[in-house]
Amino acid sequence: MKPRECRARVAARRALTSEIREVDLAMEDPPAFEFAAGQWISVPLGPKTVRAYTIASTPLEPRRLTLCADLAPNGPGSAWFGRLTPGDSVSFKGPLGGFVYARADARRPLFVAEEIGIVPIRSIVTWLYATGFGRPATLVYWARDRGWLVYDAEFRSVARRYPSFAYHPVVAESAAMVVDRLTPSVDTLVAYVAGGGETINHVRDVLTAKGLDRKAVKWEKFW
Repeated sequence: MKPRECRARVAARRALTSEIREVDLAMEDPPAFEFAAGQWISVPLGPKTVRAYTIASTPLEPRRLTLCADLAPNGPGSAWFGRLTPGDSVSFKGPLGGFVYARADARRPLFVAEEIGIVPIRSIVTWLYATGFGRPATLVYWARDRGWLVYDAEFRSVARRYPSFAYHPVVAESAAMVVDRLTPSVDTLVAYVAGGGETINHVRDVLTAKGLDRKAVKWEKFW
């Protein structure tokens, strides 16, 4: 799917916490937006200012996209996203990004997310289990406190409905420590890590020290 210029209108907005906001976009041009779970869109905020927003919804809803963003950085992107209200027009380019799950990949997936880095993984996991994914998968979801685990209830629901999905919310330890404990073997493993650069590096170091090929760690850096 080649990126293209698109236009949508804000249909709804929700405050998940005081600092994390979701916005639903109703597509106008094109009327349906095709993308792969885990991808993002690019929004021009000015002549030289562009911001990326990861799609939190799944490709099963091509006429309505959900974006989720952390407003805490207080930059121009946060200010723009925080001001969005129903009816606003949004122009963007997409889809973009290669942090996507290859369904034909026979390896068992390990997903690791740090706070707002959960957004692409939420799209991937929701899409997989809504479309009949039956193989084992693990999610380690780290946050500074439980209030930042914004999709915790959704993942607990997935884990109840699909015993092959192991969900591990983490607040007391680092994500890398939990990955180390949960992964005695990296045989037939592929990892998807999203969040800050430090967490990505630590998780990758843990897995490669166990023998995982560096190329088997896919990552999406948010800061």
